[in-house]
Amino acid sequence: MKHSNKSQSFKIHKFMLKGKGITPLQALNQFGCFRLAARIHELRSMGINVIKTNVVKNNKQFAQYSIN
Repeated sequence: MKHSNKSQSFKIHKFMLKGKGITPLQALNQFGCFRLAARIHELRSMGINVIKTNVVKNNKQFAQYSIN
C-alpha cells in the first residue's frame, strides 16, 4: 500500500470512528480520495467492520460507509 493510500485510509477510519458515514463525494472533497471503495477494502482487510448502505437521493444511487 502506498503511503498516501495508508494516510487516506487512516483519515477515513478516524472520520468514521466519530460516528459519521462517508460517501465517495465526501471522501473526494475532504480527503482527496478518488477511490473510496479501495480504501474501504483496505480497512476491511485490517479487520475493521465497515458497513455499506446504498443511498438514493435525487434519483442517484451511491454508497455510504460507516462503522458500528
